[in-house]
Amino acid sequence: MDFDDRCVMVTGATGNLGRAVAAAFADRGARLVLLGSRPESLRQAFGNGDERRMLVPVDLLDQGQVDAAVASAVARFGHIDVLCNLAGGFRMGQAVHETPDAGWTFLMDLNVRTLVHAAHAVVPRMIEAGGGRIVNVGAYAAQKGAAGMGAYVASKAAVIRITETLSAELRERGINVNCVLPTVIDTPENRAAMPAADSARWVAPADLAQVIAFLASDAARAIHGAALPVTGLS
Repeated sequence: MDFDDRCVMVTGATGNLGRAVAAAFADRGARLVLLGSRPESLRQAFGNGDERRMLVPVDLLDQGQVDAAVASAVARFGHIDVLCNLAGGFRMGQAVHETPDAGWTFLMDLNVRTLVHAAHAVVPRMIEAGGGRIVNVGAYAAQKGAAGMGAYVASKAAVIRITETLSAELRERGINVNCVLPTVIDTPENRAAMPAADSARWVAPADLAQVIAFLASDAARAIHGAALPVTGLS
């Protein structure tokens, strides 16, 4: 679990999980490339960048911007050893036949296209360097259909299948690709949305970050294409 002199890129870095993941890798000596949608949210979450931490505002839906962010990270740190695809979102409530195109597009963009764009930019760099680690964030709920969650479940199920496919394509090139499947993450936003729920049974961001760090570490070098449930106490 030692990441000295390794470079870790984190998408969705300004979210609750992103901040926890950044802290987990920083504590283990990693150099960080932290991607967020807005400069002000990056500064609010992390202050200013420094010699070991690069803050990069980027629109993950714009492949050109993602390519440029990766190129700037490689120019500064030399390589990207770990990619953590944390950017994503959640919506529910509508039946499949009632969900408008905009609802499908929103979740497919946020949960799938952001991952694909990051992989498109980073994987060739990892192949050139001779290896790397990719950790994606699926969802425990995506293992089967659920009423009122069609677009969300479909998008997160796609994350699982893409993880498996990337793993099959890249394992012989020294790149491990895995994903985590959390249940409800204990965030202020989720507590506000579900005030009657027992948040003590949810997954703490710091705990999920430890699992992500493990999958990115040498200790997980024999794990390929796994979708690892992280369910807290529930």
